[in-house]
Formats: sequence, structure tokens, C-alpha cells
Amino acid sequence: MTADKRNMQVLIADDDRVLNLMLASVFRKNGWTVTSAFDAMQAVMSAMRGLPTAIVMDIHMPGGTGVEALKKLKASSKTAHIPVLVLSGSVDAAEAASVIELGAAEFLSKPAEPEDVLAAVVRLAEA
Repeated sequence: MTADKRNMQVLIADDDRVLNLMLASVFRKNGWTVTSAFDAMQAVMSAMRGLPTAIVMDIHMPGGTGVEALKKLKASSKTAHIPVLVLSGSVDAAEAASVIELGAAEFLSKPAEPEDVLAAVVRLAEA
């Protein structure tokens, strides 16, 4: 990665605690600072406070949907610039197109390999 990893921060927003911890572990091993959120409201609040380099967000979470969180993040001048990788168990092409239209930088279907999520986030952070 060409970017300075000491300043690279990722927010992982997924209510699946096992997946959240697994992704966090992979990012930390690669020098990222990680913040975890387990519902949509917590994700928005964490992003507003921490201003991460990138966000990995599930669409189907408690506390509001990931779609609602994505709308809030993209509507705020504070967080609109942060690339969001949407990670979803849905393989619905219409849902994927919808979140891209709302401002997500990329869409990956679950199950996704943690290394693939990391590679996608690195690509987005360097763009």
C-alpha cells in the first residue's frame, strides 16, 4: 500500500460480531486502526466522531438500516468524502445498484474473504 498506514483508519459496521472481529483482525494485522460498530446508528455516530479513512458497512443491521446510515453519511459535509464499501448477504443486483447510486464506493456480497475486503478498502483509500 502506498498510503501511510499509520494514519489509515477503518470503521467496520456489521452486527455479525464474528465477522466484525474477523475483519478487524485482518485490518489490524495490516497496520490499520479499527473502530467497530454493531448497528446503523452507532456506525453513523462513530463515523462522525472518528472520521475514518474508509467504512465497511453491512446493509441489514439493527438500529436503522445500512441504507439509512449511508444516506446520513453522504448527506453530511463531514463524512460525505469517506468511501463506503457495502458488504451484504444480499446478491440482489437492484440493491447493489441502489447503494452505489446513494454514494457507496463499492458493493461486495457476503460471504467475502476478509483479504478481499481489505484489498477493496485499500484500493478505495488510495483512490
